[in-house]
Parts: sequence; structure tokens; C-alpha cells
Amino acid sequence: MDILLDVKDLRVDLPTEHGLLHAVRGIDFQVRRGEMLCLVGESGCGKSMTSLALMGLLPRRAQRSAAHIRFDGIDLQQLPERKMADLRGQRMAMIFQDPMTSLNPSYTLGNQLCEALLQHRHVSYTEARDRAIYLLHRTGIKNAEDRMRQYPHQLSGGLRQRVMIAMALMCEPDLIIADEPTTALDVTIQAQILRMIRELQQEFGSAVVFITHDLGVVARIADRVAVMYAGEIVETAPVVQLFAHPSHPYTRGLLNCIPVRGKTPPGSRLAAIPGVVPSLVGQVQGCAFRNRCPQAHDACEEIPPNVVIDGGHYARCNNVHLHGAEVAA
Repeated sequence: MDILLDVKDLRVDLPTEHGLLHAVRGIDFQVRRGEMLCLVGESGCGKSMTSLALMGLLPRRAQRSAAHIRFDGIDLQQLPERKMADLRGQRMAMIFQDPMTSLNPSYTLGNQLCEALLQHRHVSYTEARDRAIYLLHRTGIKNAEDRMRQYPHQLSGGLRQRVMIAMALMCEPDLIIADEPTTALDVTIQAQILRMIRELQQEFGSAVVFITHDLGVVARIADRVAVMYAGEIVETAPVVQLFAHPSHPYTRGLLNCIPVRGKTPPGSRLAAIPGVVPSLVGQVQGCAFRNRCPQAHDACEEIPPNVVIDGGHYARCNNVHLHGAEVAA
């Protein structure tokens, strides 16, 4: 399968009054055409900063650097803003985290849906409107023609998120970045949205980078998983392999925190990872997880190697290396 997105040594730094905050610290990953890659990790680990860096939407003071960020052979770092704007929305689209604030309250849904297609494609307003109505139907919104005349405040959170998904699909992008698109929704609506995203992704053939902190979501929709901790990707694997054979202590800790029906006694204390995430302000040395890791030793004070466990399964951990896995170049 062709590589659509290839990211090497991506870093995002933010100046603060206490020093430079290293929000994303040298991450590498690839996304294949038509693939669903889930980027998973706890709040503050750098997931959203990664997505904004890919789209060129970082805060003004943020500093982005990378060996390369290649989208279909195009190095996004070298693109002038006008060409990046042409790419953004047409071949790369984003579904933002909060459907309540992502839509412009001053414009109708029809205007906002048609805008991207009219901006990037040589189509008439009638053609853009027809596609918007079709995508609203496909995302499960009834009476789409009437909805086109409504404003965002007239819709529930679940319906707004469906509109955001339809908007992302207007130009049939090659890559969609979904930044925790179900966070603000209740469990029933969340399940519907997840199923719909997976179905639409398979129908339209788009690659998706799906950002979440919920491993239940990951198990349901992912093809591959990249686990982030303290600004780094600590493990990458096909989804079945990750859940069957987690290799990094942080990944194992996350999975142990999930209650399992029939195995977790009612009323028992749920597992938790001890300690707190280290500060990413100033210099960060060695393995960022070592102060919370039950297997930490002296070698963890050095930068851990990227270890190949089995084919496409990687982990940044000295303990994996000590157990005989191959160190990646």
C-alpha cells in the first residue's frame, strides 16, 4: 500500500514564561492510502499539536521543525502559505474536536458546506449544493434540504459533528485528520459517529489520522495504532498486535487500566499508572516514562532506542531491547 503521509522527526516547541515547552519531541510515523491510523494518548501528550502541525494551523508563536513532512511526495514545510491553503480543505481536511464551536454561527450550514467546494473546484453553486445535500444524507441527517437553511445553533451536538464530517468530505480529500471528534458527545451518539466515520472512510478511500484518548475507540476502528506519551510516540503497531502483545510499559499500563467484563470484580479498585507526567519545559533527558515505570533501570536515563519487535511493530524502550528485539535504524 502506498505511503500517503510520511513524517520524520517532527517537533513543536512553544515559548512560555518558564522556558521552551517541547510539546512534540521528534516523532516519526507514516500513513498509507486508505488506512485508519489512531494516534492515542492521555490529555497533554501532544496529539492535537501534531494534527495542527500537519495542517499548518499552529498558534503563531509555535515553532515547527522536521526532517520532512511529505504528503503524497510534497514536502509541506517547503510550501508557501497560499499553496498550503489550496491543499488544505481540498486534499487534506480536518474534523475538529468541538462541534459546538467549529462551525461559524453567522452563516447557514449550506453556505459553510458549499464554501470549500466553490473555493477549490470549478463547480457551480448548484453542483456544490447538490453535493452538500448528498453528504448530509450520507452522514445520516434527515431533511437535508431544510437543514441547509439552518444555522449551527439550531442543531444538536451530534448533528453538528455530522455536518463537520460532511464538510470534510466535500472535496473528497486523500487525508482526513479527526481530532477527538466524539469527545463532547454522549455514548450512544458517539458509537453512531464512529461507525459512520469508518463506513465513509472505506467508501471514499480516504486515509484517516484519528486522534483519541479512548482505547475502546481504537479497538473498534483502527488499522494501526501509534501510542503517544509526553510528546513522543512510544509504540506503533497494527491494532490486533498492539492489544494482543503490548510492548512498551506505558501501553501495558493503559490497557491494564481498562475494566474487563467478567474479570474485574464489581466494587474493586481500578488499576492506575502511578506518578505524574513529567514537565516538558526545558531539557528532557532519557525516557520520559522512567519515573513511573516499574521496569526502569540505569539505561533509561539515556534516550531509548526505537526497537523493531515484529515487522511493523515498534517500541521506544530499553527493556524491549534487552529482551533481544532488533534496534531500528
